[in-house]
Amino acid sequence: MLRLPLSIMLHTLIGKKIGMTQVYDEENRLVPVTVIEAGPCPVTQVKTEETDGYNAVQIGYPRKKAKNMTAGQNGHLAKASLEGLSALREVRCTEAPENNIGDTFTVSAFAEGTTVDVVGVTKGRGFQGVVRRYNTKGGPASHGSMFHRRIGSIGLCQDPGRVFKGQIMPGQMGDKRRTVQNLKVVKIYEDKNLILIKGSTPGFNGSQVVIRTAKKTRVAKA
Repeated sequence: MLRLPLSIMLHTLIGKKIGMTQVYDEENRLVPVTVIEAGPCPVTQVKTEETDGYNAVQIGYPRKKAKNMTAGQNGHLAKASLEGLSALREVRCTEAPENNIGDTFTVSAFAEGTTVDVVGVTKGRGFQGVVRRYNTKGGPASHGSMFHRRIGSIGLCQDPGRVFKGQIMPGQMGDKRRTVQNLKVVKIYEDKNLILIKGSTPGFNGSQVVIRTAKKTRVAKA
């Protein structure tokens, strides 16, 4: 892996996962893609090192109506003459940002064939056992073993006499913030604010995701 140098600001958009489908690429191969409605995301605040201690651009995405948002949220957006942007995200910059409040970011910031990172919250699966949560083998399924989907021995009595840190156990599964890196942009529909990304992304249909320029890229072997 090669870590790319950070530009003044990584292209970032907030969007909504629509679902998965399949499309044909330029070589007539069937490619599974995730359809994401990304942007437009207006700039709601610009932070500089002189005023805030760091450089960043805050962008917003409409998820609620203004009447369903708090007074604090509406007051913050009123300073930028905006409303209804309940999803806000900051994008750090290495230098003082050149953007102004009210500027709008769209899917045109990305190009087909490039790679992006997608950040989202995985589907919540509730409380699950080790077979479902960690794909363990379990015990025999028949012949009176009385041990089918349980975890088995985890600590013994005398040696070591305790449960080691990191021991897989039943518990809450999913509902975690996850980033999938280096996903290829297959198609962009600027008029519909849609971006088609190869492969799957975290979250359920309708969930909020963040798309950004890939921070890492693969190095081609000589």
